[in-house]
Amino acid sequence: MHPLEAQPQPPQRRTPRMQALARLPIFLDLDGKRALVAGNGAPVAWKAELLSAAGADVAVLTEHPCEELRALAAEAPRASVILRERAWRAGDFAGAAVAVGGFENDADAECFAAAARTAGVPVNLIDRPAHCDFSFGAIVNRSPLVIGISTDGAAPVFAQAIRAKLEAMIPRGFACWAEAARRWRKRLQLAGLSPAARRRFWQLFAACAMNHPAHEPAQSDFDALFDTAKGQAADAGTVTLVGTGPGDPELLTLRAVRALQAADIILIDALVSPDILDFARREAKKMLVGSTGDDSAGEQDEINRLMVALAKGGRRVVRLKGGEGTTFDRGGGEIAACRAAGITVEIVPGIGGAQAAAARVLLAPTPETPLPVCCGSLAAPPGGRARAMRSTDRG
Repeated sequence: MHPLEAQPQPPQRRTPRMQALARLPIFLDLDGKRALVAGNGAPVAWKAELLSAAGADVAVLTEHPCEELRALAAEAPRASVILRERAWRAGDFAGAAVAVGGFENDADAECFAAAARTAGVPVNLIDRPAHCDFSFGAIVNRSPLVIGISTDGAAPVFAQAIRAKLEAMIPRGFACWAEAARRWRKRLQLAGLSPAARRRFWQLFAACAMNHPAHEPAQSDFDALFDTAKGQAADAGTVTLVGTGPGDPELLTLRAVRALQAADIILIDALVSPDILDFARREAKKMLVGSTGDDSAGEQDEINRLMVALAKGGRRVVRLKGGEGTTFDRGGGEIAACRAAGITVEIVPGIGGAQAAAARVLLAPTPETPLPVCCGSLAAPPGGRARAMRSTDRG
């Protein structure tokens, strides 16, 4: 047992429970598996194309294939798309991993869904989300980095708008970095690094990808990241003092989020909003220390000793504090205690209350600057025009 774990520990705070999900996002491995598609038309062809791109061998059953289906069968994106010009039969579901149907009337759709479920095959019915076992969603493709977006069929155009936003934000080069991660993961596991060193490697990897998205990773990059991670893994732990500002999770700084996602242990003031912990690494231990902003000197000394001991044990400690972080509490004493013990300490100030209030005033709509979306109307962005986009968030 670690010496720290044998000592009395402050109470732990649970990470807030996951809020209700309309659908569970699952990324299904279809490589080399069989998918059954029944129906005709462009939406059916689009679903068959997605399944082929995911590696499924697609059998499309329709009596009169449209031009889109014929073109897809002639040039599938990845795995085969085979047209069978006949109606579907119950025996067609045998061995299928998934089934997709596109039908003009409810009776045909319900009959197809019932046959699929009898055969134990998950089924999707195009434009009938209430009868679907799974949905496709809008997709941002930087494979093997793939992002799925769903509104549970409620607002496909909204999902496509979010997809367009993400397409603009996420560099194309991330596909190369994600592919490099797939190549390097096994090598890293066989290299004999400790779990802490491996985690450090992936943190360095992510930072490098974020800072150099257009760079194509090479063997020299792996070697440099590996050497750095190996060299830093044995170092002493660190302490990061993070201010949460006025308590609104949306006002956390990027540096604060990065610190929370890298922490091993988070020491939390009771004044901190529980919603802030949504940004923390799930595996991090969360300890409640101090109940208010005016803790007694003795209690503060205990916090200082705990923080230093944890960092000396090699832990990355985040001291999560309400407000700006050092202006109205004993942040200065905590910094001094860490420095006296030779512990590396970083300060991540929170946004001040005055700054947060000013931001709200500047962003609030006024009669002179109305919101672009009004009841019953949608204004196009200045200088822009609306674009129709094919949606996959419809079941």
